[in-house]
Amino acid sequence: MITALYLAHLNPVTNAHVEIINELKNKADIVKIMPVIFKSGKMEINSKSFPFNFEIRKKMLRSIFGDSITITEDYTFFAPFKKYMPPLLSPKSWELRKQILKDVQGDFFSYTGDKTEGYMLKLYRLKPKIGQRRTLSATTVKENI
Repeated sequence: MITALYLAHLNPVTNAHVEIINELKNKADIVKIMPVIFKSGKMEINSKSFPFNFEIRKKMLRSIFGDSITITEDYTFFAPFKKYMPPLLSPKSWELRKQILKDVQGDFFSYTGDKTEGYMLKLYRLKPKIGQRRTLSATTVKENI
């Protein structure tokens, strides 16, 4: 059983995200999608550049993929966020890794379209596969503005 881990903003879900998830579904038995979440206590923190909460992003994904993917809150950062710094040395960052791998059984890999992020995922032993940045990815759109 192979699990694909996709840690992403998904704020909002774009056509590029849909392409990536469909590719992951072809490469893995289980696709675990983890939209990043920032919380202070039990309250989710959103902003103008990060407008959609987890439940809305989950509904977006469900409307496209139904139950063919797993969507979890396992990629959640809790305030104060400085507890996660410096990466790799902070015990809190390793707790996040453990949280990400919760319920993952058997072989797994993580996916990213970013080489730097891929390097960090490798340091955290999350077995990254680095894909090609999509022409219509949110990052590409921001870079072109």
